[in-house]
Amino acid sequence: MDTHQVEAERKYGGAALPPKLDRVEGVRTARPAAPQELDAVYYDTPDLRLLHRHITLRRRTGGDDAGWHLKLPRTEDERQEVRLPVGTGGPRDVPAELAERVAAFTRGTALSPVAHLRTHRSRLRLCDGGGNTLAEVTEDRVAAQVLDADRAGPVPASTRPTGPGGTDPSAGTSTDVRTWTEFEVELDHGTPALLDRIEAVFTDGGLTRSPWPSKLSQALDEAPASGGGSPSGPAPGTAGALVMAGFRAQLGALLALDAAVRTGEEDSVHRMRVTARRLRSQLKAHKRLFDRRQTEPLEVELRRLGRLLGRARDQEVLGELLVDGLDAVPAGQHGGELRGQLTERYACGYRSAWRQAVAELDGTRYFTLLERLDAFAADPPLRGRADRKARRYLSDVLRHEQRRTVERLDHALHTAPGPDRDRALHDARKAAKRARYTADHAQPHLPRDRAKRVARFGARMKKLHKVLGTHQDSVVARHELIALTTSGDRAGRRHAFAYGLLHEHHRHIAEAAQRRLPKLRHRAARRKLSRLP
Repeated sequence: MDTHQVEAERKYGGAALPPKLDRVEGVRTARPAAPQELDAVYYDTPDLRLLHRHITLRRRTGGDDAGWHLKLPRTEDERQEVRLPVGTGGPRDVPAELAERVAAFTRGTALSPVAHLRTHRSRLRLCDGGGNTLAEVTEDRVAAQVLDADRAGPVPASTRPTGPGGTDPSAGTSTDVRTWTEFEVELDHGTPALLDRIEAVFTDGGLTRSPWPSKLSQALDEAPASGGGSPSGPAPGTAGALVMAGFRAQLGALLALDAAVRTGEEDSVHRMRVTARRLRSQLKAHKRLFDRRQTEPLEVELRRLGRLLGRARDQEVLGELLVDGLDAVPAGQHGGELRGQLTERYACGYRSAWRQAVAELDGTRYFTLLERLDAFAADPPLRGRADRKARRYLSDVLRHEQRRTVERLDHALHTAPGPDRDRALHDARKAAKRARYTADHAQPHLPRDRAKRVARFGARMKKLHKVLGTHQDSVVARHELIALTTSGDRAGRRHAFAYGLLHEHHRHIAEAAQRRLPKLRHRAARRKLSRLP
């Protein structure tokens, strides 16, 4: 079984640790710990797809935490670490549990050994007055050998670090082995502020932050990305820069959720579906900034992904709607077994749809979509209007989304009750959702007073979206109840009366939602956004 933890650490280069680390504020004693000999093989694709995402995967022996380690970036100093016992899988076979967690990045390409590292680690524990370890400071003397994809030979003994003196000076040095020394500070019970205080002491002692995010990147001489984007990218403060920042953030969220869906994490299907919808919404809301020949195919594929995930999510929602609705039906009218039957029916439906979704996530079409989204994020096909000032552009877009939502809602409210009105209300719901997403994205990029105004607008759109969502849920639930009643099976006949009562219950919910719409329409149409710039 895997374990998870958050690792907070910083790496440094320099000649030696500064003395008297026990004088760092908050530290009472600095206690040496037993040195360790660590042996690790790192895995990646031949083109280093994990490394380029600042992800590392290794199998390590020696030390206190021998095993498989998958490290995923969280912040500049923090990484999420997933561990499995060292005996999981074989020395050259990445455990399936870890391989599926990085499938969104490997995209069907096999993982193989890319580097073999041996490390002699000297350790110093910084403790508080109660003896608790606040942080561990290590001096790592590393010998690393790059591996071909089809071999994973050991680091030659002549180049293995042998202690404080580094590699054995009497032995020859293999030309394909790199050696270096680095220092690390990893938090244990300490706070992030302790990292800053230790760094101040390190800086005074001549140590500097390492430019390498991991030992593997240094072993392979893969310099980290310089950041800042290409010179031809959109200028800061422009509409293009703002929209692409939001797009990249949502793409990052989509990639992170891939593993959660594959491993069946609670609510992950719903969250990934929402993220796919947000990405598509951004492309549609800001379509005038882009070459539509490139965005329209992405919209089509994102819609397909949303629908694929929606099959599982719809089963989940239907189960909740029908089972919860039984509270409004007298127990004598449905018998105690109906609740269990409905729960099991839609739980099975969810599991089946989830398995189909995961199978699709291993397909070429999905991986191709991720490649195209990456390419779009790296080099967006922006048009000239993307150079507009971001604030004024946002104001125009928000007013457009407001008008679009109100027009759709007016159309629905003037449509006669029945299926046509239900469809029109659903269209209004989608418009309100897009307006809400656009407002959410705009807030961080506006001055405080204008951001508050946009937040209030977003809150109004969210409330409208939720009420329209309640109405749509009732429509779907009633259609499902009719299907259950007319299915012709024994359960349908036996529980027909209970299904009828549930149908009426959801009809009343829909009517209550519709009664709220005129007031919500009035609030959504407020013209304060016209004075936003």
